[in-house]
Amino acid sequence: MVRLKDIALRAGVSVMTVSKALRGEKDVAPVTRQRVKVLAEQMGYVPDSAAQGLRNRTTKLFGVVISSITNPIFTRVVRALEEHAYELGYELIVTHTHNSTEREEVCIRRLLSRRVDGMFISPVYRMEAEARIYRELLARGMPVVLLGHAATFCNAFPSISPDDLSGGYSVTKHLIDLGHKRIAFLSGRLSAPWAHERLEGYRRALRESGLEPDDRLVFRAGSTIEDGAKVGLQMLNENCAATAVQAVNDLVAIGCAETLLSQGLKIPADISVAGFGNILVSEHFRVPLTTVRQPKFRLGVAAMDTMGKLLRRDQTESRRLPAELVVRESTSAPRAE
Repeated sequence: MVRLKDIALRAGVSVMTVSKALRGEKDVAPVTRQRVKVLAEQMGYVPDSAAQGLRNRTTKLFGVVISSITNPIFTRVVRALEEHAYELGYELIVTHTHNSTEREEVCIRRLLSRRVDGMFISPVYRMEAEARIYRELLARGMPVVLLGHAATFCNAFPSISPDDLSGGYSVTKHLIDLGHKRIAFLSGRLSAPWAHERLEGYRRALRESGLEPDDRLVFRAGSTIEDGAKVGLQMLNENCAATAVQAVNDLVAIGCAETLLSQGLKIPADISVAGFGNILVSEHFRVPLTTVRQPKFRLGVAAMDTMGKLLRRDQTESRRLPAELVVRESTSAPRAE
């Protein structure tokens, strides 16, 4: 491993001069600075970032805590974070909670042990009003930006989230405008604010259209394709007579649609199906899916912008990004009776 004193010996200058030259300090002659930099490159010198961090009290590391990088939503968010972190000279350490509160705490503590300069966290939602690890982050003064909605246990930190309520509303309104009156809703975990808001948007659109929400048309699903497939079968077995299905996300919608198609139903001739999220597969599903476009990349950009303000100790606030309805082939007017 090449050390500063190796470069100093080759250049015929002091170790201090080499250190200053590599940092670009002005009290070293330009010719000497250039010669030292060329030598360092030729000799394969790699700066010790840990040592630099100790001197500067910064590690140039950001921690990212998400459920899983296999979640299509986070793929784009993390890409945006990584691109903008790179431009700022930072690296990301990405950890996965798999929606476990215990694992979430372990992930956060490991990032604290790495002395990251800030964290981006997609919270594991729970019903409790407080969470010890979030109190600890607040007490430490750790810069934290929430990727998604704040809940009671983490609302001391700024959040960047899509407008899930208006997104859920727009899907239901679209189905109502097509002529549907019996719209099934496949919900997620209601401890998650985003799932609750999408359900509330559905109910609000029904009421504004003079349709009373029917709890028999609301089915507890989950978040995966497998969850959607199971609840699709449940919906058929209960014979709820829905002419349209609105799912809490695209994966649940696709799982449900697969079940409906396997049972001989035609989409959208027999039943319309809509999702939420606009993940890549929704556009390329065998019946392209009507859905809501979440601003995934822009969410990552906005989160990094908020982190920059936190590091500069500027004033910050939570932000909601608009969600846009995308109409495709999976929805149409109900079959005439």
